[in-house]
Amino acid sequence: MSDKMKTILALSVIPQIIVVKLLARVPDFVAQYYSNGIYPLIAKACRYTLGWIPFSVGDILYMLAGIFIIRFFICNIRLLRRRPWFFFREILVVIAMLYFTFHLFWGMNYYRPPIHTTLGIGNTYSTGELVDFTEKLITRTNTLQKEITGNDSLAVQLPYTRQDIYEMSVSGYARLATGYPGLSYTPPSIKSSLISLPLTYMGYSGYLNPFTNEAQVNSLRLDYRYPLITCHEEAHQIGFSAENEANFVGYLAATAHDDPYFRFSGYAYMLRYCLNEVFRRDKDRFADLKAKIHPGILSNYEEVALFWSTYENPAEPLFKNTFNAYLKANNQADGIRTYSYVVALLVNYHKEHPL
Repeated sequence: MSDKMKTILALSVIPQIIVVKLLARVPDFVAQYYSNGIYPLIAKACRYTLGWIPFSVGDILYMLAGIFIIRFFICNIRLLRRRPWFFFREILVVIAMLYFTFHLFWGMNYYRPPIHTTLGIGNTYSTGELVDFTEKLITRTNTLQKEITGNDSLAVQLPYTRQDIYEMSVSGYARLATGYPGLSYTPPSIKSSLISLPLTYMGYSGYLNPFTNEAQVNSLRLDYRYPLITCHEEAHQIGFSAENEANFVGYLAATAHDDPYFRFSGYAYMLRYCLNEVFRRDKDRFADLKAKIHPGILSNYEEVALFWSTYENPAEPLFKNTFNAYLKANNQADGIRTYSYVVALLVNYHKEHPL
């Protein structure tokens, strides 16, 4: 590549940023022409190409990228002192190419209209509405836990392998798509991450590779959350970039499933979000609600908490702060705190579709 072409590519990052910021101001345009236009074609092409491969191609690409980055700095550190512009130009060329590919292949979905607008539901709720919904969610979760275990004191243990869950998750989306065609999920491309141990130390349960459209699940531990996490990552694949919206769509897919373990996963996972929000607003009401939850469900929560506590490390807050900055840079103004938005979606959605 000529020096002139490298300079043009390096400087192209500036107009790219401007274009993305301008498109962010017209979310309906993004939804019509990108999220519901070219993106489904790109995503399906990626999944048809890579979905059949039993391991994560994206994980391997990330590992290779790490090696190349280290090699680049080792080989070019002298260039930084002698010709700094050429050193930084090489970096900007890569950044410009990744920035373009990221937004073309997935990232523009961050700028689509919020899902509560698309569904025509509210996005605010009172404490009374939250408590009322949480009580109903506790009843539904308790019922499923007792149905599965036959004893309200036993934690739910999944009888499936990871691959079973990946294959089964598709039917949840198939049932969901009968009422919401835009939530159709085909073809599947959901895999166990090759870097599950590093993901655990970073505090992540999974991720979507935006360059390959492969959904990776942290496979280090198989617990009650696994079906919901799988559906969450698949929600990213069909175009819901925001974490809160992927949580909500994943919940809808899991609870639409005909399998009780999937439904339990969805209800129990979201019950924790609701309980956390009640605790933040009214600690006395939280204590009353917690007392109504079956001991087996609390055991499920304790098992998960114990697992993650064993991998706590000084670097985890750094990774969380990095992800927080990433969310803010991609139209999630409140960063990680936007996860609580899923509670508003749950409360308002179930006003129209009671539990």
